[in-house]
Amino acid sequence: MKLNRTALRTVEILKLISKKPDGITLDEICERLDMPKTSAYDIVTTLVHTGMIHVAREQKQRYTIGLTAYRIGINYTNNLDFIGTIEPVLKAFSREVGKTVFFGVRSDDAIVYICKFEPENPIITTATVGTKNPIYCTSLGKAIMAYTEEEDREDVINRMAFKQHTDRTITTKEAFRRELELVKEKGYALDARELEEHMECVGAPVFGQDGSVMGAISVSSLYKPTEDYDALGCLAHTKAVELSRLLGYLGKF
Repeated sequence: MKLNRTALRTVEILKLISKKPDGITLDEICERLDMPKTSAYDIVTTLVHTGMIHVAREQKQRYTIGLTAYRIGINYTNNLDFIGTIEPVLKAFSREVGKTVFFGVRSDDAIVYICKFEPENPIITTATVGTKNPIYCTSLGKAIMAYTEEEDREDVINRMAFKQHTDRTITTKEAFRRELELVKEKGYALDARELEEHMECVGAPVFGQDGSVMGAISVSSLYKPTEDYDALGCLAHTKAVELSRLLGYLGKF
């Protein structure tokens, strides 16, 4: 199968720009993609004209994702209806473990709770749908960040303002990086009473069809010294693998 070189370069440029919320210059695009400036300029100019990317005309023009690309993404999400796909699985999982289950996504350096599923007699949790919490002290955040591409991950970590919520909260970039390595080794993350003293959570990443991490699931409950949180983390990982397969991910875990 013969692939069109310009089309491939266009997709590469869009993917690169989508990872740069603060924008990227033409020189940076050429450097990152090893692309001649004339070729990159022609593609970028066309993308600006069609609304796929937006240009901020500063001293050096910076490019960000445009409204047309956003609308296409929204249509894709609406057509996929991935929430409808994962909802019955997570509802059943919540009943199975008898604990509250969340699905969340990253929003810059925070986690946003998109869905919440509770068993028949739920333990009260402070997190509600639509609220945000820091990445560095949540199992959702750790699970997502551990599998985020390195450049994006480092950009977020370098902008983090660590705040101590409990005696167990991670408060340095170095400690957080070590924690993410541990998450990748295990396949799941722990919030070991790092956000709230009385709550312990486990989380695992969920991957989309393109292989990128699209969010994570977590299981939350009141802390119990007798609870095997590593076993619970393994359960969360198994369920996250099931969800990723449902969403079309065919890669390895």
